[in-house]
Amino acid sequence: MRIFLTGATGFIGSALVPELIQAGHQVVGVTRSDAGAEALAAAGAEVYRGTLEDPEGLRDGAAKTEAVIHTAFDHDFSRFVENCEKDRRVIAALGQAFAGSDRPLVITSGVGMGSPGHGLPAVEDVFNDSHANPRIASELAGNALLEAGINLSVVRLPQVHNTLKQGLISPLIEIARQKGVSAYVGEGRNRYAAGHVLDAAHLYRLAVEKRQPGARYHAVGEEGVEVRAIAEALGRGLDLPVVSIPQEKAAEHFGWMAMFAPMDLPASSTLTQARLGWHPTGPTLIADLDAMRY
Repeated sequence: MRIFLTGATGFIGSALVPELIQAGHQVVGVTRSDAGAEALAAAGAEVYRGTLEDPEGLRDGAAKTEAVIHTAFDHDFSRFVENCEKDRRVIAALGQAFAGSDRPLVITSGVGMGSPGHGLPAVEDVFNDSHANPRIASELAGNALLEAGINLSVVRLPQVHNTLKQGLISPLIEIARQKGVSAYVGEGRNRYAAGHVLDAAHLYRLAVEKRQPGARYHAVGEEGVEVRAIAEALGRGLDLPVVSIPQEKAAEHFGWMAMFAPMDLPASSTLTQARLGWHPTGPTLIADLDAMRY
């Protein structure tokens, strides 16, 4: 297929481009920069200039392709709510490009949207439309497209990692450097689901090839890594003491990350593995944290 890929030079997108090309697909990669255009051309992808701030431009580019994988997201978490609404607008525009066809559109969300509550792992067949995470805007936009007859599926991400980036853990590293301690909230027993970036890229390819409307997949290699264990790994890597922060002091210590630091976000990928034959093989989150060059 000729696949329109947003976020093509991003963390996941840069792993997905070779995954798609090696499987025989043509990639039209979206970038806003000259450096990104050079990287995409060198990787064998066609370049399309576009930005999340111009959803109509993305719609026009997508309309000339056979499939869309939308991985782009503005990761300025200090403006998280605003950026989730921007993602909603982009998803709606991409859906317009495929109106009246069966061409597949794969969008991105977070595993928290599949949380059934009560500390249970998030699962693929649950959509918690009352979840407090603003990222719910992405799946609400996707649901509207499904109701309009668009062939849409969702890849939900945990903390995606390698030895360079680790989702929400990357800002925790910077906070630890600034504060001189690696911290967790309370007992640190809350958990983050995790998955390696190469496993996530493979899952996106399988999802777009499957073309299953309404499917939700979890790019989860580890169901739940305790945040205390993550803080301890950061302490080892940064040579910093590891401390517990009481809940009432979380905002003072973590700043904007205080809304995420105590969250319990376990997630299962059992159904994803069964339905797609996808089996994660990448290193664990702690292994990548221990292998980093801090």
